[in-house]
Amino acid sequence: MRRRLLIALAAGVPLAAAVYLPTASAETQTPGASAPLDCRTVPVKAPADSEVESVTAVRQAGGTIKGTGILEGTVTDVPAFCEVIVTLTHPGAGDHVKVKTWLPEQGWNGRFQGLGGSAYAAGDNGVGLATAVKNGYAATTTDAGVGDVLDVGWALNDKGRVDKALLENFASRSQHEAAVVGKAVVAATYAKRADYSYFTGCSTGGRQGYMEAQRYPDDYDGILADAPATNWDEYEVATLWPQVVMNNEKTYLSGCELDAFTDAAVMACDKRDGLVDGLVNDASRCDFDPRRLIGTKVLCEGRELTITAADAAVVRKIWDGPRTASGEKLWPGVPVGADLKGLAGALPDSEGNLKGAPFPVPAHWVQSWVKKDPSFDLSTITYSQFTQLFKQSQAEYDRIIGTDDPDLSAFRKSGGKLLTWHGQADPFIPTQGSVLYRQQVERVMGGTKKVDDFYRLFLAPGTDHCGLNGTDGSADGLSALVDWVERGKAPKTLPATLVNGKGEKFERDLCRYPAVSRYQGHGDPADFRCVSPNHR
Repeated sequence: MRRRLLIALAAGVPLAAAVYLPTASAETQTPGASAPLDCRTVPVKAPADSEVESVTAVRQAGGTIKGTGILEGTVTDVPAFCEVIVTLTHPGAGDHVKVKTWLPEQGWNGRFQGLGGSAYAAGDNGVGLATAVKNGYAATTTDAGVGDVLDVGWALNDKGRVDKALLENFASRSQHEAAVVGKAVVAATYAKRADYSYFTGCSTGGRQGYMEAQRYPDDYDGILADAPATNWDEYEVATLWPQVVMNNEKTYLSGCELDAFTDAAVMACDKRDGLVDGLVNDASRCDFDPRRLIGTKVLCEGRELTITAADAAVVRKIWDGPRTASGEKLWPGVPVGADLKGLAGALPDSEGNLKGAPFPVPAHWVQSWVKKDPSFDLSTITYSQFTQLFKQSQAEYDRIIGTDDPDLSAFRKSGGKLLTWHGQADPFIPTQGSVLYRQQVERVMGGTKKVDDFYRLFLAPGTDHCGLNGTDGSADGLSALVDWVERGKAPKTLPATLVNGKGEKFERDLCRYPAVSRYQGHGDPADFRCVSPNHR
């Protein structure tokens, strides 16, 4: 992610690593250019079971657009555009949902783009909209009637119960309504329907893209859904596991010690793809044993620390992932090679002793939605209670926000295309969650080849959460998706720029799952090809 977006949280953990900003990369060849538009209020028909409260239209001069809220961000040289805001409500819910559409004043490329959100924000903060307009798209996003990325005040109503209407908005309803409203605004403003419609998002936005494919298969021709937060009800609880382990083992590691384990694992598994380049090619097959570091000295802020057996045991449990007391696997752990400090963060207390610092996103989910108590002390969760919370979250929220239905037959029938990349070193949304979902789709829909006809997954070695969107690397997934949708050119590989731990950049094609890249040993460090993961 863009590290300049980091914010200082009470927990001392960067939020920006778990949120998304779209990049300014998009295919802009025009299928049907439009004449300059007249920015005016247009009639908008309310989607089913909703009402239109207001419609406003304002011409914006463009120029430099600054993103709102915690994420901020800046896009320069944005052309003039018309901003149409439609406010919806759902009778009986008392909500007020804004659907914001930006339409280029000139040079519209004939395409429509829906934009997803980040963490607990349902939509874009202006940076994605500005980027889309700059690339010729008419673009739409929605706030779902909720707040910014860490605003969870909407979770419970005044009676202390989960606000089901707002949760439904956030989970699925509002993105669908944004697609309906946004396309209607485009058609009314330009007097012409969009030739093609696309959805883009990462993290929460990635989950929203998958939800669109699952429940509203006719909304979009193409969906780019990266590092998706699918299985929300499970993974959100699962990513609290590192804190539960440290609290129960009463062992907290400094950032230096956590980095020592990560660095050692990368060093041990780097060469398995045939080239030592600072990247772990297939994190799921890295079997580095953290006990190998027991007794190792680590220099940390002028102090020499010694890795203990207890430290190694904690890291081993975190990498392995949450299990029940009987050993049943609940969810994948943090990928080997990913930064452990995000979910296993710890800060010194008033006496200088390290204490757990939970990452805010899973912490809020467990406190506000599972326990229905924002003040609940997460440090008191035992292993058995963790299992109970995991299963409770499944039981209460899978149907609402699980986003894990593997039957994509309606999306395939509609002609839709789904493209995803996910970082192999994602510390916040375990990469294997995307792999598990893809495997489920294959079982339901006839195997790898049939699924590849409309849904392709690419895994990015050594890449952080949403890390191909900026300073941690880049990939032009939207151009690949446009080529697939409009020209029938399915991506065999996805060109990307990867960045290793030293900040060195590598140009490398990402392989279509389940293939992995392997060095061919001919001198050129870029000489990789995609092979079966069982290839030696």
